[in-house]
Amino acid sequence: MASDQTLDPHADADSAALAELGYKQELHRGMSGFSNFAVSFSIISVLAGCITSYLIAMNSGGPVAITVGWPVVGVFVLCVALAMGEVCSVYPTAGGLYFWAGRLARRNREAWAWYVGWFNFLGEVAVTAAIDYGAAVTWTALFSLVFGLEVTLLKTFVVFLVIIAIHGLLNTFGVTAVKLLSNVSAWWHLAGVAIIVAVLAIVPDRHQSIGWTFGHYENHNGWNSAVYVFLIGLLMAQYTYTGYDASAHVAEETKNAAISAPRGIVSSVWVSILAGWVLLIAVTASIQDYEGARTSETGLPPAQIFIDAAGRHTGEFLLAICAVAQFFCGMASVTANSRMSFAFSRDGALPGSRLWAKVNPRTGTPTNSIWLCVVCSVVLTLPALKSLVAYFAVTSIAVIGLYIAYVVPVYLRRTNPDFVPGRWNLGRWSAVIGWIAVVWVVFIVVLFMLPPASPVNSSTFNYAPVAVVVVLLIATVMWFVRGRKHFMKDVPMGHGSKAAAEIFDS
Repeated sequence: MASDQTLDPHADADSAALAELGYKQELHRGMSGFSNFAVSFSIISVLAGCITSYLIAMNSGGPVAITVGWPVVGVFVLCVALAMGEVCSVYPTAGGLYFWAGRLARRNREAWAWYVGWFNFLGEVAVTAAIDYGAAVTWTALFSLVFGLEVTLLKTFVVFLVIIAIHGLLNTFGVTAVKLLSNVSAWWHLAGVAIIVAVLAIVPDRHQSIGWTFGHYENHNGWNSAVYVFLIGLLMAQYTYTGYDASAHVAEETKNAAISAPRGIVSSVWVSILAGWVLLIAVTASIQDYEGARTSETGLPPAQIFIDAAGRHTGEFLLAICAVAQFFCGMASVTANSRMSFAFSRDGALPGSRLWAKVNPRTGTPTNSIWLCVVCSVVLTLPALKSLVAYFAVTSIAVIGLYIAYVVPVYLRRTNPDFVPGRWNLGRWSAVIGWIAVVWVVFIVVLFMLPPASPVNSSTFNYAPVAVVVVLLIATVMWFVRGRKHFMKDVPMGHGSKAAAEIFDS
């Protein structure tokens, strides 16, 4: 394995730059730029997020929140991705966000990195749980249609357990399998969107008008303010646009990482904006019975929309395309989650760090960390045995946890005059894009901590603020018990960007 890498000049430069940042090359560096993009694109997965969280926007805003909200959110998310990419080019490590924060903070660097790392870890676990549980909802809906399976919370949870266990096994086999499946996943998503859009454009006898598709408003969450309801509906888009930090987390396994990793972050977002918008317009314009789809016994409105618009068997075929895509999405999420956990443990953050930071010498993957992430995601999803409200709470937690971790390094980069841009940078647009990203994330973090439905009771309460407070408490306790003594003590915390750039340029 080592001899194969030395034949590639990029591998030597990547390893040297990684060493300059304080780490040795342990993971197998076998991913191309396309594979790096494919991992993030697969986690964003418009065939997962758009389909499984479609009901959120149907209830909060309706078509206008779906078809108008998607590109609006997409533009702001692209700013976040661009700002993250600029930092990633300088610090292409598996730790990603927390490592960036540690390098960019001007004081208390280890503490900044610690808290960002814990929010990133929470977000990664939550998004893995949400993706695989969403995939289970889709698969059980498909089984219900094809085999007549009665959909229950218990059966959906069992399917979730099977799916996430398979994802753990696939990741355990090594980066070669992950790379291959991620590449297949990217093309599956693009081809799948094209097929679904073509079928929904040609087959239905009736389509909704352009005015209805882009302007019709629905409110099924009890609030009187149309603006507030519309904003809550943006959770569908914002949740889907998560996970693109994966390109940073697999940077140590990517060739020419200083260029390929930031490109993977940004390209995964803009391709998802275009593909997702076309998909959502096609699905929304094909709605035959809004209320019937919203309250469908399948538990998945798009499944009912497919059937109503294209017939039962064709609808099942379209749903199967989404189900397979969601399986790929969950696999990539476990990959990114495990790499972040591995890096965080490598720096001594998680309890039992020595165990989670071990790399399997045969596969070149952090096997223990993979299964840590699987178990944590299962634990977080346990409340879904009682109520689907828990699933929607997990989506909010995923968005808030990840985006807090996303924005802190961007903010620190903007307030650090010593930052030296890498080979991939935004030039004169850096400040404008960076500050837009910061303001947007502050806005959505506050928004998605607010109650999504009225009246507020145990079944509609937003548990995301509680989760954030719990993470802050855990991180604070762990910091005083362990973090301030051991975290990142073996890693040089100087900026180091000039040296890294010189290594790459040479």
